[in-house]
Amino acid sequence: MTAWSAPGTALLVTLFPELSLNEAVGAYLTAAILLFVIGITGSFDRIIQLIPPGIASAMMAGILFQFGVGIFESLHNVPTLAIGMMIAYLVFKRLTPRYSLICLLLVGVLLAVLLEGASLEGVSVQLAQPQFIQPDWTWEATLSLAIPLVLVSLTGQFLPGMAILRTSGYTTPAKPIVTVASVTSLLTAFFGGITTVIAAITAAICTSKEAHEDPDKRYVAGVANGVFYLVGGLFAGTIVALFTSLPNAFVAVLAGLALMGAISSNISAFAAEKSHLEASVLTFVATASGVSFLGLGSAFWGVVVGGLAYNLLHRRFAPLNNDTQ
Repeated sequence: MTAWSAPGTALLVTLFPELSLNEAVGAYLTAAILLFVIGITGSFDRIIQLIPPGIASAMMAGILFQFGVGIFESLHNVPTLAIGMMIAYLVFKRLTPRYSLICLLLVGVLLAVLLEGASLEGVSVQLAQPQFIQPDWTWEATLSLAIPLVLVSLTGQFLPGMAILRTSGYTTPAKPIVTVASVTSLLTAFFGGITTVIAAITAAICTSKEAHEDPDKRYVAGVANGVFYLVGGLFAGTIVALFTSLPNAFVAVLAGLALMGAISSNISAFAAEKSHLEASVLTFVATASGVSFLGLGSAFWGVVVGGLAYNLLHRRFAPLNNDTQ
């Protein structure tokens, strides 16, 4: 399950209009090559193996927790829509848990139209057309976009994405995932596509019990996700117009409710690791804070804080030899 890099897109927005689109594409290609080298050498796998399972779960819980909070923050702006969608979620969760999110999406759109007066008149069916963009390589784009893009892709998407797979019981190594994703990035860059990474939030949904009770059958959710991405890409203009016409809180409530299962499973996972619970809690709090420092997001700093706490609290250090003369 891969997608374009959301942290990378946020980084890109801060660099316009200083960088041209052609320079951005050149930076995309550089970032893809660097990620390919990291993936093919297997170095990212060695980094992941150093992270205790409880800390990995705590990091993911901290990332997802922000989406859950977004549900109740929406009560300030659109209380009727938020409450209506929460009630609908609970009802569908009781009656048809496997299809509750699809039903919630349909009911949410209906509530937005009826309760908030959202107008769908501007929504029309239109096919997207890919357009080739000539890359322009510059040192400025490499240093200000390509290098940071590699860092935020690894720490903001690949790291939590692999943590989700591990928490869900999947032991797939990162090497083939990072390698294939980087090759895909290399191809899509010529059409303006930013770095392709693990879709961490989507993976949290597709690898949970809500997708299927049997872990061996959850791959169907990943395949379906890919098909929907293809359809979504073809009708990207229509989808953008649809969500633009809906209240911003609609997406916040929908995302938060969709991730409830993933939030609870990750909290349960790190709470079960009693041996290093304090380090996991620090990881959770640091990640959930949303702090950003030196261009790196809270997921990275959550793992750093948790890793330091884990080693200081539990690692056995060799005693110093005090030689007396």
